[in-house]
Formats: sequence, C-alpha cells, structure tokens
Amino acid sequence: MPYLGGEEAQRELRRALSNPHVQADPARYRGAVLRVIRLMSQGADVSGLFPEMVKAGAVADVVQKKLVSFYVRAQAPRQPQLALLAVNSLRKDCAHPSPAVRGLALRTMCGLRMPGIQEYLQQPLVNGLRDKASYVRRVAVLGCAKMVKLQGDCEVDGALVNELYSLLRDQDPIVVVNCLRALEEILKKEGGVVINKPIAHHLLNRMPDLDQWGQSEVLTFLLRYKPRSEDELFDILNLLDGYLKSSSPSVVMAATKLFLVLAREYPDVQADVLVRVKGPLLSACTSESRELCFTALCHVRQILRSLPGHFSSHYKKFFCSYSEPHYIKCQKMEVLCELVNDENVQQVLEELKGYCTDVSEELAQGAIFAIANIARTYTEQCVGILTELLGLQQEHITSAVVRAFRDLAWLCPQCTDAVCQALPGCEDTIQDSEGKQALIWLLGTHGEKIPNAPYVLEDFVESVKSESFPAVKMELLTALLRLFLARPAECQDMLGRLLYYCIEEEQDMAVRDRGLFYYRLLQSGVEEVRRVLCSPKSDPSMGLLGDQSKQPVNAWASEFNTLATIYGRERWALATAQQPVEPSHSCPPCADSSSRDTESLVSEGNKEVPEVHPDTPMSEGNKELLKAHPDAGSLSLIPDVSLTAEQFEKTWLSLDTCCQLSLPWCGPVHADTIQTALRVVHIQTIAMSKAGAQPWKAYLSAQDDSGCLFLTELLLEAADSELQVSVKQNEAKPEALQSFISALRTVLEAVAGLES
Repeated sequence: MPYLGGEEAQRELRRALSNPHVQADPARYRGAVLRVIRLMSQGADVSGLFPEMVKAGAVADVVQKKLVSFYVRAQAPRQPQLALLAVNSLRKDCAHPSPAVRGLALRTMCGLRMPGIQEYLQQPLVNGLRDKASYVRRVAVLGCAKMVKLQGDCEVDGALVNELYSLLRDQDPIVVVNCLRALEEILKKEGGVVINKPIAHHLLNRMPDLDQWGQSEVLTFLLRYKPRSEDELFDILNLLDGYLKSSSPSVVMAATKLFLVLAREYPDVQADVLVRVKGPLLSACTSESRELCFTALCHVRQILRSLPGHFSSHYKKFFCSYSEPHYIKCQKMEVLCELVNDENVQQVLEELKGYCTDVSEELAQGAIFAIANIARTYTEQCVGILTELLGLQQEHITSAVVRAFRDLAWLCPQCTDAVCQALPGCEDTIQDSEGKQALIWLLGTHGEKIPNAPYVLEDFVESVKSESFPAVKMELLTALLRLFLARPAECQDMLGRLLYYCIEEEQDMAVRDRGLFYYRLLQSGVEEVRRVLCSPKSDPSMGLLGDQSKQPVNAWASEFNTLATIYGRERWALATAQQPVEPSHSCPPCADSSSRDTESLVSEGNKEVPEVHPDTPMSEGNKELLKAHPDAGSLSLIPDVSLTAEQFEKTWLSLDTCCQLSLPWCGPVHADTIQTALRVVHIQTIAMSKAGAQPWKAYLSAQDDSGCLFLTELLLEAADSELQVSVKQNEAKPEALQSFISALRTVLEAVAGLES
C-alpha cells in the first residue's frame, strides 16, 4: 500500500484524475477528488496535483466544484503561478446560469491569497453586486471587503463604496447586513460606515426581516446615530421595544445597550429597561452554556453597581451547582454578597458556609472571603460562622479565616474583641505566607487583648532563620515593635534578638533595612516610636469600601454588552490603549457617497424628511487616537521616572508654566482609566484626587531620553466642562514640548471619548 502522502500515492491520484474513464464516471471522479482533499486535511503535501485539480473543477457537478474550490483556496499561496490557471475557469463560472455556481466561483476568487488577483476580481465583483440572485450578491458584498484588504494601503474606490451604500436598500436582509459589515471594514480608516437619519430609519424598518444575528449587528451599528429631537428618540425606542423580549440573548443585550445609550438623559427610562431585562438575564444565568452564563453574571454585577439589590428577590438563582466550573461559582458568590438583605441573609450565609468545605481550596477560600465581605454589614452572624470554621483545623480554611479577620478588624473595629477571642490556637495550623502575615499583624496590632500574643510571636522569632518569606519577617518586625509598646516587659528580650538577627545575619536587604530603621527609631526614644507606629489610622472608606458607592447608569452604559464588562474597565483600557476607539459618530467617506445614500434612502426609509443633515464629524483628536505615541518621532519617554512627591513639588514651584490649554470634558472622572492610559505612553502619575472630588486634580511627570523633564497639572472644576492642563519644562526645548503636549492631548481626548 502506498505511503500516506508519499510520491507513490500522489502518482496514483494523478493517474486517476487524468484517466478518461474516471473522468467519464462522475462518482469515481468525485471520489478521486475527495481522496486528495482527505490527504490535504491530514497534512500531506498535495500541491503537485494542482493542474489536475483545476481541471477537475471544470465539471457540472456542484459538489465536486466545492471540493476543488476548497483545494484551490488552500494551495494558491503555495502555487501562485499555477493558480492563475484556475482564474480563467472561475471567471467563466461567474457567468454560469446557476446562482450556486456563480456564487461559489466568486467566493473562490476572493479567497485566492496571491499577488495580482485584484485586477481579475474587480469586474466579476461589480457584476456580482448587480446579480439577480441574492446569494451571489451576499458573496459579492463580502468579496469587496476582501479585495480592499488585498489592496493594502491603496485608495478606496469611491464608486465601489457608493455601490455598497446603494445595496443597503436591497430586498434581501442578509445582503443589507453584509453591506454594513463590508463598509465597516472598507472605511475603517475613515471611521467606519456612516449612520445618518435616513439610513438609521431604513435599518429600523428592516429589522423584522432580519435573523437574530443580523438584528444584533444592526442594533450595534445604530449606536452611532444620535436622534435630533425628543420625539424622534421616543419613536425609535418604541420601535425597539419588542426586541427587549426577543428569544435571542444577543438581541436582548444589544437592544438594552441601545436603550441605555439613547436614553442617556432619561434615568427613569434606563431604570425601566434594566427592570425589563431582568428576566432574560436570569435565564442566561441558568443557561447550560457556560460562556453565556459567565457573561450574564458579569452583566448582573454591572447592573448592581447602579441598582443595588435589583435581583434580591431572585437570590436563589445564584446558588452554585456542583457541576458548575470554578469561575462561574466565584462570580455567583460575588453576586450573592451584593444581594444580601435582612430577609435573605440567613439563607445566603448557610449556602456560603457549605461552600467553605468544598474540595477546591480556592473555592473554599473564596466563600470565606465572601462571608467576610457580608460581615461588614452583618457582623455578629458572620463572625460566628468564621469562628466555627476555625474548629475544622484545615490549613487553607484557617489561613483564609485569619486573613478575613485581619480585614474585619481594620474595617469593623466593633468586632475586634470577637476576633481576638477566636485567634488562640491558629498559629499551629497556618503554614502559608499570607496567613502568617495576617496572624502576625493581628497579634501586633491587638496584642494587648490577646493574653498569649507575646509567646506566639516568640515562636515566630525562634524560627525566623528557617522562614523563607521576607514579607513575613518584615511583618514580624513591625508587629513585635508595636506589641513592645503595649507589653514591654514580655517583648524586650525577643525584640532585641530579632533586631540583631535582621541587622547582622539576614541576607535579604529589604528586611535588613527595615531592621536598621526600627533600631535607629528606638534610639530616638519610645515616644518617637509610638508617634510613628501608632499614628491615626486611615479612613477605611478610602479603601475597600470606597468602591461600593452607587454609580449612575451612564457611568457604564457604553461598556454594556462589550468585553470591558468581562475583563474589567482597567484591563480592557490597558489592552485597547493603543487601538483606535470606535467612534460614536462617523464622518462620510466622500461627498458623493453621502449625498447619494441620503437621497436614495429618504424615499424608502423616511419619506417625511425633506432634507438630511449629516452627522457631526468626529474630532481630529479622536480620529488619530494614540497615534502620537511618545516613543515615536522626535520624542522618546523613558518608562520609569524616579521622582518622589517631594521632588515634584520642589521642582514644580521652581519652574514657570510653559503651556496652558483647555480640553472639553463631559461626565465623571475615572482615575483608573486615566492612569492606565497614561502609563502606556510612559507618563507617570504623582498624585491624583479621589473620584468625585471637587475640584478634581492630578499631577503627572514624564522624562525623555535626553533628560528633559515634563511636569503637568490637570484641573477639573465642579461647574466647568473643560479640563485645564498646565505643563512645565525644566529645559527650553520647544519641539520636545510640542510633541509631549500632542501626546498628552491625544491620550486625554481618548479617555474623554471612552467616558462620555
């Protein structure tokens, strides 16, 4: 038997494909072609059979033509010269009486990734766009996008764009959707397809004819249209009302986002839409599709930011099933924490308590942290459950409980006594670094309430030489020094031994420096130590609790039904910081296409409109988003600038302002998004106000490779819609200053576009 893909096997196939008797028998001929495809799919090199396979495509059998089409598209990059043999045959098929053959030939030609194919494609594509068969028009529309992509940076043909815009009136709904996709790809550099009033109303009228995928696509494109009056807005919302009840989750989510964006100035309408979308989201949360379930849970958490307790009456829907994967269980536990109220707190805590003994250590610890999160409101019940879990004497459970106790003791001082009573005995079970740090912090901070605290810390001091985690050693130094202030007689000797070891024998420089610092601090007197270590604590509301404030719907409406909801705003902003942001209003690609489109669609989509005003074009800054990267051209910023707040203040006061400008700014300030975007272009944040602060300020620094320093102040007043930017420079370099301001302006305009 010939070896698979060997020369003998290829010779046999070549003889079979060239045999007149085989060619005369359609079944045998198709079988030989099928054997070639099978070998190709198994990785064999069958490029030597290209001439025979091209000849095999010149038959009346449509199935065999499809097999040959698959072969030709796969092998054309390897045999670009021989692929030209297939072009003439394909061009003949483009005039075949059968629409299936015409569409197949056009699709095959568009799939030939070889140089010079564009000149053979243009006329068949134009003919295909005007073909009577809808299948051929569908293929031709997508083929236009492929052809433009093959052309590279060449100028887009305006006549082709006009032809595609005119096909938005096509009777076939799939052709309409394909036109939108093709125009979006072709006009990517110009901002994508234009959605003006006639086009928007025409698409709305065609919505009932589309399938669910087409409806979700059209709803996404309609986000670019902004109604020009309140009556028009509510007319559009009334037309879209039925799609909130669609059986397709993708249509429901796209319609919901469109409602939220269009009704930006009507919070009552937004709240009503979120109430109506509750049912479809709950159904998706219990879907057998894990991906759909996870996505729905992420959107539920997003809605809960603005409507706390919105799903509280359905809290049992978020109980975990044993067969669910870990990532879905974690999301459900996060949702349960946000749905707790006086009526369901007992049932939710009992459910979470059951997860604490799960075989998955990560899931069990997640459930413990969820209970600790609820403990900020329902302290007594949660502390009792956490204390009860310590009796299980499981290492990972004990470690998680102690870490939870540490956070509770800082956030909820009223539960400190209960935490201190539960700690004795935990030191024998904890082995991991984070658990040890949490226990040591509790013993040092609240050691006066724990009778055996010095003796537990003494055990840690005795085993400090075998401790492999430097963070534990540094935590032990701080905790023992704090406890020394409260119980000096019991801690003096072991504190001296620990300081001696850290200064004289420790290899880790961070631990050694911490020991030297505390030694010199002790030389300044006990009162100085007390002033440094026992200074007033920071406000807990500035940390973890600060993220739980209620947000307006408009703060996240533009992120709804996008990957930003899945990845999180910060990660998604970092991933897309150097990618062009899709504009909300695109400018027409050319005057001819704009006028032709509006004139042709007025009569069909919106007869009562006598004239059409084009959409407001996107600003030049948003068009060139992040193209002014500091590392390009004459300016190159270094990634890390070692500038402290004190050095910044001293330098800032000694310099004069070089440039001041104002940038339009709408909506709230999201510090994390701004910081992430600036970090990408190597602009460091020295200080920044909390979100919602009035006035809001930020101080930035950057340095180029020649040593020139740029210091910047951002100021946003409460009643002002403009961001004031002041820049100072330590060296007079006008060109570098201009490049830096251009880069900074581009980043800020990008962030403003994301948040508006």
